[in-house]
This record gives sequence, C-alpha cells and structure tokens, in this order.
Amino acid sequence: MGLCHGKPIEQNPKPNSENPNSVIQSETPKTPTNFPFYSPSPLPNLFKSSSPANSSITSTPLRLFKRPFPPPSPAKHIRALLARRHGSVKPNEASIPEGSECDVALDKNFGYSKHFAAHYDLGDEVGRGHFGYTCSARAKKGSFKGQQVAVKIIPKSKMTTAIAIEDVRREVKILRALTGHKNLVQFYDSYEDEENIYVVMELCEGGELLDRILSRGGKYSEEDAKVIMVQILSVVAYCHLQGVVHRDLKPENFLFTSKDETSTLKAIDFGLSDYVKPDERLNDIVGSAYYVAPEVLHRSYGTEADMWSIGVIAYILLCGSRPFWARTESGIFRAVLKADPNFEEAPWPSLSIDAIDFVKRLLNKDYRKRLTAAQALCHPWLADHQDIKIPLDTITFKLVRSYICSSSLRKSALGALAKTLSAVQLGYLQKQFTLLGPNKNGLISMQNFKTALIKNSTEAIKDSRVLDYANVVSSIQYRKLDFEEFCAAAISIYQLEGMESWEQHARHAYDHFDKDGNRPIMIEELASELGLSPSVPVHVVLQDWIRHSDGKLSFLGFVRLLHGVSSRAFQKA
Repeated sequence: MGLCHGKPIEQNPKPNSENPNSVIQSETPKTPTNFPFYSPSPLPNLFKSSSPANSSITSTPLRLFKRPFPPPSPAKHIRALLARRHGSVKPNEASIPEGSECDVALDKNFGYSKHFAAHYDLGDEVGRGHFGYTCSARAKKGSFKGQQVAVKIIPKSKMTTAIAIEDVRREVKILRALTGHKNLVQFYDSYEDEENIYVVMELCEGGELLDRILSRGGKYSEEDAKVIMVQILSVVAYCHLQGVVHRDLKPENFLFTSKDETSTLKAIDFGLSDYVKPDERLNDIVGSAYYVAPEVLHRSYGTEADMWSIGVIAYILLCGSRPFWARTESGIFRAVLKADPNFEEAPWPSLSIDAIDFVKRLLNKDYRKRLTAAQALCHPWLADHQDIKIPLDTITFKLVRSYICSSSLRKSALGALAKTLSAVQLGYLQKQFTLLGPNKNGLISMQNFKTALIKNSTEAIKDSRVLDYANVVSSIQYRKLDFEEFCAAAISIYQLEGMESWEQHARHAYDHFDKDGNRPIMIEELASELGLSPSVPVHVVLQDWIRHSDGKLSFLGFVRLLHGVSSRAFQKA
C-alpha cells in the first residue's frame, strides 16, 4: 500500500509456480544438486518490448558472454500473501469466497474525514500497485492550499478480508506516526468515502531509484553509492528503532523528491510493514523475490530481513547486477538460500576492500551476523561521509540484558573480548553509550535505556511495544555500567564471527583471559557457574572445556562460553 509509483500490472495474472511473476509457494525450496550461479544486470532487455505485459524473466537470454544480456526489472512481488490477505484465488488450493461472501460482517468504516473532494482536486494517475493507484492532486484549501500532493487511492471493494482492512489501517497508522524523517515520504492526511480510502502524501517527482540506476547504465560509483546508502540506512534505522520493519525494501520503493541529481531520497510504500519487538519473530512470507531474506523463507525473522534487502540494493548499486538470480521464482529462492554472491567478476576486484566488506556483512545468510542499520552507518566504508547521524540501536538493549543475566565467568570472558575491539567498533559503542546519557561520572543505569528510548520515540513505539521491552531492561536490578563494562555487555559474538578477523579477535581475547582471569576450574564448579542442573551429563559435555594440563578453561571452552550456554542447549546436544 503506501505511495505506489510503479508500472501498471496485469489485471488478470495467471499464477504459475515456475514463473517469478507468480505467487510464492509456502514450502521451503528443495536444495539444488548443482546450482549454476548467474549475476545478470537489472537493466531491461534491450531486445524486447519494455512494457509490463511483455516483460518476463523466462525470456532472458542464456549467459553466453562474460556480461549477460540484461533481464527485466529485478522486482517482482511475492503474491501468495497478497492472495490470502485480499481474498483472491491461490493456485492448487480451494478458492476463497469473493464478493458478498467475503463482505459479510466486514467493517469498512475507518473513521477518517469524509470531505476529500472539498479539499483536493485530483489530477493524473502517476502510479499503480497491487492494492490501489496513486494520482497527483492540488489542495484547494487549508495549510496545503495550492500545493501539489500525491494521493494513494485504495478501493474498498478490494478489501475482501479482515486482514486487508487491517493492512490499510496499519499502513496509515505507521505513516502518520513516522512522518517527519527527511528520508521518509511525508504523510499529510487520510480520507474516505463509500468507495475509497484516500491517503494524502508528499509528491515525489524525481522518479524511482531503479530509474536512476538504469539511467546510469546499471551501476553507481562508490562515492555516489555511499550517498544513496546513507539515506537508506538512516530512514531504516529510524524505523527499526520505533519497532517497524518495512519488509519490502527495493529500488522501486525509494523515490527522489526532484529530478535534480542531488535531490533527497524518500522511502515509500509501507503497505507490507509491521510492528516487531526486539525479542519477537514474524512468520508470514512477504516482500519481493529478489530482495527476500533467507530467514523470511524459513518463516522466522525480524528487522534483520530489511538489512538483507539493503545488502541486495548495495550489491546492485555497486556492480549493476543482482546477487541472486534464476529463471524461475523457485530458482531465485534456492539461490537466496544456498548460493553465494559473486565478488570475483568485474567490477568487484577494482572496488575498495571496505565496500566489499560492507556488502558481505549485509548479505550474511545468518541473520545474527548481519549488521544493524546503525552499525552499518558506522562501517569504515561510510566513515568519510559527511553528516551521518548515528541513532540509538535497540540491539544494545538485547545484548546488555543478556550480559546481566550471564554468569560471572562469561562476563569476564566478554570483558577480555572487549579489549580486542577495533577503533571503529569502539566508535560505534561510544556513540551508543553517549545516546544513553551517562551521568557526570560517566556511568549509566538500566533506567537510562528507557529514558533514551522515550527521548527518541514516536507514536509507533506504543504499537510495536518496543517500550515494553525497554521497561523490562530498565527494571533489572544491576549496578551502574561504565563505558568499559558497557563495551563488554554490548558485544555481539555472532556479528564478530561474521568478520574475517574473528579468529584473531578470539585468540587475542583468550590470551587476555588466560593471563588475567583464568584459573583452575573443576567441572562441577563450571557446571554450577553455567547454571546446569545435575540431570545434565555435565562431565561428558564439559570435559573438553577444561585443559587437562592445568585444569584451566580451554580455548574451545572460552569460545563456547562467549556465546552463553543453558541446560536446554546441552539437552538438545
């Protein structure tokens, strides 16, 4: 839903499980025995008509040359959820009742103003999407009198399920709550009548990011790509802090305010967005095939799924090709789940090491190892960019909470690891510590987490219940943290493991630990320290954690300790 600026879609598409334009199948794709890697450009096929009716991935020529003939646009919606949400028929399943059968007992009164025609004169259609269409309009009175705006029109006749109605309510609510960020399309008002919902927003006349990519021949220079990525990361970090996950980030959903090369980029289309707490996982499969994260296909994901999509966009910006591609939708999903992006072919060898590392750390298939938006803004690749404002990052809430609940032995291990952090990593943590508002003695309490979040909150936080999570953290009884202990508490072991320097970090940390805090440990003492019950076969499990030579913690035990353990984990083992 949101501001649609895409091309018209076919009115009666025929679903086909072997066509990327068809609905997504909910089953997990089978692993291919020998998956060929393709990395074509997202440019439209120069030898085919570019009209939507004729565009098809199945018409893409084979890769006969080093740089393949470019296939059509890289964004094709996954439509299974749309079929379920809006009452259309799914392939190979019983049809969903339509018309009056679906309309029974559905309340389509949204409570919005009913005087749209008195306030705006509609102009030409400027975009069409799955849920409605967008027109330009001119305000006739009020504070926007004489101003051109965009009006998203959503027919009520298409809202044939309660979920579809709730999607519209949530989109308007999210846009209203989040409006104000410079890289997010501004929401003005909402109206309704018997036939339609009217969402009035800022009119962006500069076209889609995808159009800019195409006009540049498929790729950006590193410096120009940085400008784009900073704006995308800024608005996504803002949304994630409020507990909103976009779920459909792609070049088509970013518009420029004007045709000027330096115009501001705006995120649009929050029709698939949802609320999510830091400790919750979503399970419905939504998004666009080429940008969908692996964990979305596994039906367990959070804000990290947006970061994967940003990684795909970054890959396209820098090389003009998609990291995951196949001729069928099922093939695309197999590639996302199993294939690795190609960083060997041109132009990657000529790009900076930092640029490659940036993309790799976003396209990590393990969502736990992926950078958050705030962390990505602190990445060395973007370090020399001007005017980067680092926002509060709720991942520190989760990590500090885990740290406080850890054993004293694990806290010591994390403290040793913190001493190996790089200047960049310490810079990010210093910014987060400062945002939490330390007192004049340089200390923060658990209450600081709630205070800092409230200071940066919007109305969206109430619906996402992120504030509830902050209340839990702030209620923990624990001593005040100085910056050194905060660094130990806010380390993500999984993210460090995603770095090529992880083994070096771990070895140096173990040397610190072995020198300063390691001492002979009995297996029974270690089991007690880790909170393991007597029913767990601790001698069998923990014997390789301790060095036989002196009874001290081994390197293997040290690394396992960094991750944290529980009796449940041992029972699963």
